[in-house]
Amino acid sequence: MAVPDFLPADWPAPANIRALTTLRTGDNPAAALEHRRRLRETLSLPSEPRWLRQVHGTAVAIEPGDDKPVADAAVTATEGVVLAILTADCLPVLFCNEDGSEIAAAHAGWRGLSAGVLEATVAAMQSPPDRLLTWLGPAAGPEAYEIGEEVREAFLAHDARAEAAFVATHPKHWRVDLYALARQRLAAVGIERVFGGGLCTISDPQRFYSYRRDQDTGRMASLIWRTE
Repeated sequence: MAVPDFLPADWPAPANIRALTTLRTGDNPAAALEHRRRLRETLSLPSEPRWLRQVHGTAVAIEPGDDKPVADAAVTATEGVVLAILTADCLPVLFCNEDGSEIAAAHAGWRGLSAGVLEATVAAMQSPPDRLLTWLGPAAGPEAYEIGEEVREAFLAHDARAEAAFVATHPKHWRVDLYALARQRLAAVGIERVFGGGLCTISDPQRFYSYRRDQDTGRMASLIWRTE
C-alpha cells in the first residue's frame, strides 16, 4: 500500500511547530482507514491524533484527550499533542503563537465559519491575537464553490462587508470565497498574519477529496503539533 502524500503548511511558524494536510490517497474506504491507522508511523507523530466529532459548530476542546469530544476546534499548549481536523471542502485552519508554545486547529465550513468558530478558537487560546499566526488549508475555492441565498445571508447578518466575498451566478446563487471570509473574521479579532489559501478541493481531483464534487468520498486530515 502506498504511503500517503502530504502538503506542508506554508507559513513562517517557529521551528518546533509541525503542520500539514494529507492529500488524496484514493476512494477505497478500507484503504482510507488503513492510511489513518498509519499516520503516526508515517509521520513519526509523537502521539495519536486527537480526533474530534465535528458537527459544524463552534465548540472548542481544550487539551483534547482520547475520547473524541464533540467539537469543531481544539487548543493545546502541551508538547506532543497532535491536533487533527478532517475536511473535504470545508476549510481547515491551523494556529500557533509566535514562540511556538501554543497551537490550535479549527474546522470551518460555511456553517461554522458564519457562526464564529474561528473567533471561538482565538478566544480559547491563552496567547493574544497579535501574537498568533494562522494557516488556511485546502478548501472549496471561490471559482468553484457555489452556494444559495441562506449562506450569503448568514454572513451578511454578521458583517455587511462580507458581501465582497460573494459573486452572483444566477438568481439567489453565488460563488463564495471561504478564504476571504476567514481572513475577514480573523482580521476582526486582531490576527493579521494569515497564510495559505488559494487552493481548491473541488477543482483539483488529483490531490484533494471533495464532497461537493464526488459526494461519496474520503477526507483529508490537517494536523498540527509541537516538538521540543
